[in-house]
Amino acid sequence: MDLSRYAALFLTESREHLNAASQQLLEWERDPKATEPVVSIFRAMHTFKGMAAAMGYANLTELAHRTENLLDVLRSAPSGASPQMHDLIFRILDALESGASEAMAGGDAGLDFTGLLGELDSAAAVAQPTGSWAIPEQPREVAVPATEGRTVRVVIRHGAVMRGARALLALRRAEALGPVGLVKPAPSAFEQEEFDGRFSFRLGSTATDESIHAAITSAGEVESVEVGVEAQVAAPGERGEVAERRRQIRVDLQRLDALMNQVGELVVAKGRLAELVVGSSPELQAVSTRIGRVVAEMQSEIIQARMTPVWQVFDRFPRAVRDLSRQLGKRVSFEVEGEEIELDRAVLDEIGEPLIHLLRNAVDHGIEPPAERERKNKPAEGRILLGASRERTSVCIRVVDDGMGIDREKVLQKAIREGLVEPGTEALSDDVLLRVLARPGFTTAAVVTDVSGRGMGMDAVVSRVRGLGGSIQVESSAEGGTTFTLRLPMTLAIVRALLTRVGSERYALPLASIAETVEFNPMMVASVQGREGLVIRDRVVPTVHLRERLGVSGPAHQGRRPSVVVEVGGRRAAVVVDALVGQQEIVVESFDGPRGMLPVFSGATILGDGMPVLILDPAALV
Repeated sequence: MDLSRYAALFLTESREHLNAASQQLLEWERDPKATEPVVSIFRAMHTFKGMAAAMGYANLTELAHRTENLLDVLRSAPSGASPQMHDLIFRILDALESGASEAMAGGDAGLDFTGLLGELDSAAAVAQPTGSWAIPEQPREVAVPATEGRTVRVVIRHGAVMRGARALLALRRAEALGPVGLVKPAPSAFEQEEFDGRFSFRLGSTATDESIHAAITSAGEVESVEVGVEAQVAAPGERGEVAERRRQIRVDLQRLDALMNQVGELVVAKGRLAELVVGSSPELQAVSTRIGRVVAEMQSEIIQARMTPVWQVFDRFPRAVRDLSRQLGKRVSFEVEGEEIELDRAVLDEIGEPLIHLLRNAVDHGIEPPAERERKNKPAEGRILLGASRERTSVCIRVVDDGMGIDREKVLQKAIREGLVEPGTEALSDDVLLRVLARPGFTTAAVVTDVSGRGMGMDAVVSRVRGLGGSIQVESSAEGGTTFTLRLPMTLAIVRALLTRVGSERYALPLASIAETVEFNPMMVASVQGREGLVIRDRVVPTVHLRERLGVSGPAHQGRRPSVVVEVGGRRAAVVVDALVGQQEIVVESFDGPRGMLPVFSGATILGDGMPVLILDPAALV
């Protein structure tokens, strides 16, 4: 069996276990006397060691085994670990994670952990070096007559990671005792999803039953070994746990992306079909309606399959905050809320970089040093909160710190000098503050360090969030801290939109951001702070004439026209258009607009008639 076929699974599983160990190490660092985090790290390291051994990654196995020895000593006295020892284990986890990627690419032999191994030996005098766990290529299945040798039945523990690799390792342990044959099922079946961890073989060996048992169980994750029995391997699906295991399988994200693309094509074709059957026979219309329902159900199922809890991205941030706060000599308590909230994997993959930028800014420029906080009668330890919550069809992510807040006066003076605001401006509202901070290269920092100041890179954060069809807000007060709020769509691929027309062109507005549609009546227009607004139920809503914003030529109708009231983060605007075309499901395609294009579009789509339509970004209009 080709072990390389398990490489991707090994990498995924190893990252999960190492990440879990990192989280527990943070807990241990916060409470040095706690024993449970040490036990959890030990278990994660033990599992990683077994996985690396099953793959034949000798150097990774060696480092994990020596770390396991150190943790074994510390389990009985967790408070004996010094801060330097915690740092050592953090560095080992980093080395194992990067080493796993190199080993997967065939580079395990080139991994050099000499320095870390030396530090481990110094940290734990009882740590004993272990030999290499290298594994040969393929067990030889020789002809062992049924009348000779003994039948061995093995069961790999249910829930063990990489069952197939574990079974192969057990066969190799047995082969060291004598010839192995009549393997049922065949080793090639170990790769199948239906393999439930049970197999049998004939072993031609004079070793005792106890020796055979010990050799096979040394492969790890072995539930039972029976020697000298007739093995009857159950057919797939015969055991309850097999059926249970089939309910959840790992699927390559590229396959889901491909399925989503195909469903997107079906949505476009469905819309075109619905247009073509208008006025045709009732039977054809019924078939079109049925196809529409099936496509909608398929779309919903695939979107649900792509939904992923945000903790899969959030879990890497506590370590980053911890390392940066130590580097800057600050004390920070990092809290996470709403980890169970789900987002489309495509959205989740894109928000990691913006969030890490906001968190680094919060630590560097938001949270004060302990002595300064104490002078302000604040706790010496600052607080940063990363929270997620659901709002209708979107997800809200907040980055909150209780630090010094953004120095609005300093930002204002710099903005005036650079001509970003009018010279007579006396104060910056939250909206204007964000626009200033998001200007490329804007910073108030006197010295540029490797940790950017607020504004350095903020343009990338805003661009990334708006490119996802989301919005970003900032709230900050002197000594009251800063809150960045990101609102993101739960999925990017297919959304329901309202089609509008301006001149001869059609534009789409995501339905999730639309509060209502009203009529623009010139008799209901008011002026507030020099800006035109539409009075809607005693509330003045600022207007945006899309024809003027987009620079569409031709005379505009001066009478009553439809207006679409969009709402983003509590802010509203009435977008005045020439006509409403109707609602439709659209497939969102991101694009890089040409230079000079107005930053009011978040994507494009193709309608059923084959014509392209630009998608308006509500956050850029309010």
